Order: sequence, then structure tokens, then C-alpha cells
Amino acid sequence: MRSLIVLALIGFGAQLVDGSLGMAYGVTSTTLLLAAGIAPAAASATVHLAEVGTTLASGAAHWRLGNVDWRVVRRVGIPGAAGAFLGATVLSNLSTELAAPVMAIVLLSLGVYVLLRFTVWGVRHAPDRKPLGKRFLAPLGLVAGFVDATGGGGWGPVGTPALLASGRMEPRKVIGSIDTSEFLVALAASLGFLLGIGTAGIDAGWVLALLAGGLVAAPIAAWLVRIIPPRLLGAAVGGLIILTNVRTLIRAEYIPVTGVAQTAIYVGIVAVWIAAIAWSWRAHRAATRLAADASPEPARLGHDEPA
Repeated sequence: MRSLIVLALIGFGAQLVDGSLGMAYGVTSTTLLLAAGIAPAAASATVHLAEVGTTLASGAAHWRLGNVDWRVVRRVGIPGAAGAFLGATVLSNLSTELAAPVMAIVLLSLGVYVLLRFTVWGVRHAPDRKPLGKRFLAPLGLVAGFVDATGGGGWGPVGTPALLASGRMEPRKVIGSIDTSEFLVALAASLGFLLGIGTAGIDAGWVLALLAGGLVAAPIAAWLVRIIPPRLLGAAVGGLIILTNVRTLIRAEYIPVTGVAQTAIYVGIVAVWIAAIAWSWRAHRAATRLAADASPEPARLGHDEPA
């Protein structure tokens, strides 16, 4: 019983992060299951079965709050589902050890760009900017879906920074659209796993515990992403991407550091991350005050009346 409660709390925390930052549910949950000794395919299957429910609830919450671009959901979600089904069916015969550091380097580069874009340059509103097309979204969805199924997570870490880096969508719309389209990915991956490995190694109680925690967190996360300033949200996402992928490279020994040097790298990244968030918050407050000062004040009664 205690393990189910812990899983529910982890599902809550993972969905709170995923729903507000557009990533990390699968990575967090799969890491726990693997640490408990669950086979990779069964761990990924367990997480994706839980995600069928959590992503449906999260997508509905984002939709009600106006965080979803349905054209992007369709164009990235359908190829993503195809990639996830393919990834799920070949996971048992596919090694992702070599692909992991390459993907981490790509994501790290995107994370640095996103952090700089939203911290230094801020958010530029351009209503006439060209919308994202199928030539960009379809390959992105296919790759992200495949990585998500084979790695137990990856839809958000691949899709969210790529859409943010494009500069053509608001951060809250990026996160809402990625979260909503993830329902198609989770459903396709689950079908692929059930066809590939059946129910072997999948604990229904663990699935339900992760699902319960995620369902509670979904509407809270959708509300948070709507009220958090885009500049602040972009800085938070960028820092998370950098920290996560540097950790991946260190654990894979592609960054050969240990002990004190490793700790120093983590502390340095967190310090820069906190500074970027603080800078973004101050910049947002300054922009808000400037906009308020520039807006015309309503005429005071009696002062504009003719004598």
C-alpha cells in the first residue's frame, strides 16, 4: 500500500511538472520503475498506459483554458503516434545507448537557445508570423514519438524545445499543444507494447497509482501554465532541459567528471538557472509597468467637460 501511495505522489509531481513545463512525466516515472528493477519494455508500457489517462485529462484542461493550437496537435500528434507505435514494437530489439548521448547533445543545444531566447531577448509578439507547417511538425512528431516509446519518455523533451526554439508559438500554447497531442502518442505506444509483450511485467496497480496522481495534478498544471508569464516559463523550461541533459551526458560518461567537479557543474547550472528565472521575472515586471504607463488613463469626471 505504501508503494502505491508513493507512486501516486510521484505521478502527481511528474504530471504537475509535465503539464506546466511540457515535459518530464515519462522520464520521472520511468526512472523510478527502472530503479525498482522493472524491465525497460514493461516500465515504458506501464508509464504509457498511465499517460493515456493523464494526457487526456491534461489536454482537456489545457483546451478549456485556451492553451491548445489544434492544427499543431493534428500535424505533430498523428506522426508522433506512428513513431511511438514503431518504437514500442521494436524496443525489445533496439539499443538506445548510443542514441542517448547524441540526443542529449541536441537537446542541450536547444535548451541553451531557449534559455537565452526567453531570458535575454524575451517574447516578441508577432501576430503575422508564419505558422508552423507539416514539413517541420511531421518529422518532429515521428522522431519524438519514437524516442518517447523506446526511452520511456521523450515526447516533451524533444517536442517542447523544438517548438519553443521556432519562436512561432507562445510558450503556453506550445506546452498545451504538446501535452494534448501526447494522448495520441501514449495510446499508440500502449497498443504497440500490448501487441509486443502482452501484459507480462505490467502491474495494473502501479498503472492506476500513477494515473490517480496525474489526474489530480492535470488541471492544476494547466492553470499554472496560463498564469505564469511566458518569459518566465521559457526560462524555466530552458533551465530544465539543460540540467536534465547535462546529467544524462555525465551519467553516460561523455562528460568525464566525478565527485567534486560533478557537484560543481550541477551547482553552477542551478545557479545560472535561478539567475535566469529571476532576471526574466524582473524583465516581465518592468515590461508590465511600461505597458501600464503607456496606456491612456480614463478621463476623470468633470476635468474634460466644457465650462
